[in-house]
Amino acid sequence: MTAATDWFTRGVRSLRAGKSAPSVPNRLPAHVNTAQAAIDSVAPGVQTPVNRSTHERLAATLRRDAEALSPRVLRRTWVELKAIVDPRVSEVEGGRRAKALAHWYASATLDERRDTWLLMSEQFMADPQVEQKAHAQLLTAVGTPDEAEAQVQYRRATVSPRRRLLQRFSAYPGGIRFLVDLRADMLTHAKADKRLRALDVEMEYMFSTWFDVGFLDLRRISWDSPASMLEKLIQYEAVHDIKSWADLKNRLDSDRRCYGFFHPRLPDEPLIFVEVAMQSELAHSITPLLDEAAEPVDLKKASTAIFYSISNTQSGLRGVSFGDSLIKRVVETLKAEFPRLSTFATLSPIPGFRSWWVKQAAGLLAQLSERDRAALLASLPAADGADGADGADGADTELQRVLAAAEHAQALEEAAPLRHFMLRCAAQYLGRAWHDSKPLDPVARFHLGNGARVECLNWAGDPSVKGQRQSYGLMVNYLYDLKRLDKHRDLLAQGKVPMSSRLEGLYF
Repeated sequence: MTAATDWFTRGVRSLRAGKSAPSVPNRLPAHVNTAQAAIDSVAPGVQTPVNRSTHERLAATLRRDAEALSPRVLRRTWVELKAIVDPRVSEVEGGRRAKALAHWYASATLDERRDTWLLMSEQFMADPQVEQKAHAQLLTAVGTPDEAEAQVQYRRATVSPRRRLLQRFSAYPGGIRFLVDLRADMLTHAKADKRLRALDVEMEYMFSTWFDVGFLDLRRISWDSPASMLEKLIQYEAVHDIKSWADLKNRLDSDRRCYGFFHPRLPDEPLIFVEVAMQSELAHSITPLLDEAAEPVDLKKASTAIFYSISNTQSGLRGVSFGDSLIKRVVETLKAEFPRLSTFATLSPIPGFRSWWVKQAAGLLAQLSERDRAALLASLPAADGADGADGADGADTELQRVLAAAEHAQALEEAAPLRHFMLRCAAQYLGRAWHDSKPLDPVARFHLGNGARVECLNWAGDPSVKGQRQSYGLMVNYLYDLKRLDKHRDLLAQGKVPMSSRLEGLYF
């Protein structure tokens, strides 16, 4: 038997036994060869998991069906990634190598890209032995004059080579764009594959530094902005879809303002933008604000600035917060331009209300007094076949009647019991529905976290299909009282949602 035949036979035998083929000698680090030894110790006929780690795959000879890159190509990609962070090369050369790999990545399939993420996540961690040694030295130095130096050494030991890798990618002109897009691709897979967690957290940390608001420019976007910029507004608008150029022009009219945060390395693309309407009073419906035929508001009489749409544009920057600083900067800019402005508020959707209410409606119904419950049910159309229903079946029938009637909620008159019930439920949702010590609704979480308070609920504020799907058309005003922002944050930290007194009176 020749050497080639012997190698092939051993490789096929290991694959049929559910093992990787023999490792390539003297080419891989110790931890990879150790992983291979663990694989080779599996008894014949025992199948190992399909999702092998990159440590195991780098030590293998043959790929498995679910793996995109063969062990040979995976090793080559790993070597190219290591070359990027080679301490012997300059920042410029490291950036050039990163650009070359990014060029390959651009034409790679999604599965091939996933293998690259796994390499970046699993193969560029801090050395656990060095980290453990530094930690032991820190514990020994606590309370001694050497403690500060030991902390420095420990922090250095815990910094992963992955951070250096990301820095090298950021060195070439298109590197920041590449990394943001890479994370956007990866985020859809990161929840399902915990092996990507390390890379995700590292990128979020680095982006929080690179995209600190101190490095961002606030710019006004107007109808005179380049067409490519206006197209991005249409593309990224996330709250109220922009239906046409006429619609966009209306949102950039003389009584409107649009501002965005820009990064020097992404100069032609806003990271986040906000649309503002100047009004003489609080706005309670989105319809007049989006009415293309409406006359512009007289700016000399405008006293209220309504933030009616805030859109993040880069999903790859999830976890990096711009909104708080954006609103503050925009308020300062507006006050300088329009000294008469005294009220700053939002007209916001309640995107999570409908799904929450459908799940909680039965329990909320049970909290009504017998009198209010009877009045509510009496105001609803009778369900087919409901005569004589009682007990659990009767309760289910009542719930179904309420849910069915809610589908036509926008047509309810002001005094309708169902309308009052749903407003009470919305107040309960915004003020007392929490998850992980934060308001459940994502928009509420954003504005309340910035120091706003829940000011007013607006029935049929958004009559669109999207508004009905999210919240039966309900909208809410969050008020930014500039003198009480810190007070409102403190209340939120104590588990209390700042709300106007009229809405607190709606609680169950």
